[in-house]
Amino acid sequence: MKSVSDIIHGRRVVTVERSASVLEAARRMTAHHIGALPVVDDPGSVWAIGIFTERDVLARVVAQGRDPATTTVGSCMSTSLITANADESYDACIARMHEHHVRHLVVLVQGRLAGILSLRDLLTVDLAEKSEAITFLTTYVSDRPV
Repeated sequence: MKSVSDIIHGRRVVTVERSASVLEAARRMTAHHIGALPVVDDPGSVWAIGIFTERDVLARVVAQGRDPATTTVGSCMSTSLITANADESYDACIARMHEHHVRHLVVLVQGRLAGILSLRDLLTVDLAEKSEAITFLTTYVSDRPV
């Protein structure tokens, strides 16, 4: 069973600073094809202070009629971080996302930012693991004498 570490291995962590505009954050998410950014105080920081998601843009900026060019990420980010540890299994993370009704987990190693997981990342791994199991079981059943 794959661990969080296996899934995020080799990925670059894209972050946004608390002082950045929502417009800048949205452009960064668009450029990297991602739906959430860990929020840090300073560029290069390894300490996540929040998370900024597409849902934050909709609920806390667009729906409230705020200007994304002048609204800072820090004024509308989510500060309650739901996290994962790098040594956890992917299915434990899926359960945590379900329990907390979130689609992204910030990955920490000894409290330091190591990456971010999306529900899509975890479901892709889950589907691959289940496909392998189905292939194995199909081969096992079809190769057995009657």
